[in-house]
Amino acid sequence: MISRRSFVKTSAVLSAGLLAAPRLFAYDKKYIGLQLYTVRDAMQADPAAALAKVAQVGYNSVEGATYTGDEKFYGMDTKSFSKVLKQNGLVMLSSHYRLGEEQTNGKDTPGTMLHGWDKAVEDAHEIGLKYMVCAYLSNPERGSLDHYKKLADDFNTAGEKCKKAGIQFCYHNHDFEFIQQDGKYPYETLLKNTDKDAVKMEMDLYWVTKAKQDPIALINENPGRFPLFHVKDMDNTPKANFTEVGNGIIDFKKIFTHADKAGMKYFFVEQDKTPGDPFASIKQSFDYIKNNLV
Repeated sequence: MISRRSFVKTSAVLSAGLLAAPRLFAYDKKYIGLQLYTVRDAMQADPAAALAKVAQVGYNSVEGATYTGDEKFYGMDTKSFSKVLKQNGLVMLSSHYRLGEEQTNGKDTPGTMLHGWDKAVEDAHEIGLKYMVCAYLSNPERGSLDHYKKLADDFNTAGEKCKKAGIQFCYHNHDFEFIQQDGKYPYETLLKNTDKDAVKMEMDLYWVTKAKQDPIALINENPGRFPLFHVKDMDNTPKANFTEVGNGIIDFKKIFTHADKAGMKYFFVEQDKTPGDPFASIKQSFDYIKNNLV
């Protein structure tokens, strides 16, 4: 465990490096990442065994889906979790967090943007995260465009705290941000009212497509704002179900030709629901990516 003095000193150096980095850059093709929500049941049952299976498939980076102020990462402190990652040749480049505007059983939810964010940032720094991502807004956390403007302010505050630790803050979209209000999309409100350096976006290619939006148009309109992609495919059925990468209708090859303009640095496979064993699904996705995208 590093001391708080060491944390602050190291954070200042990393923050300076982050600010000096170029805005647009090629993505790092050596990393093929997995969002661990895809194998969430296995992670809950035995995170060490699950991570070993993820590595055996071929993934070398992951994005976390579970953090609390008390349990930290999957019930392990940062030192223990880092050790398990290292033993399996994995790095955790990013992790998801909740806003925390809602309260659970009348109590603040620890380890969220609005409750315990300073500690969350410190733990993220200790484990070596490059990105901290607001994963989702529950129904009560959405609301009017004015509420999204308030959220933009909250994101700016969270992003500035991340930046001091050399970490980039991002917001992960679904499809509800593309339901118009007064002729405007909430997603546009978030983009326009957040600092373009402190707050960037993790583009979920499935949800953007599900919302009948064009990922490439979003990239062209907001160059450099999308350092992270969620690579998630959509099947060719009326229900537009989740499916393995390469098994659906999303043209990842075309989208990836715009990766530099997007500012995309890393991507993570995610499949919220799988037809059977999730490890079989992530293997199919990995094989497609290995042969077609990197």
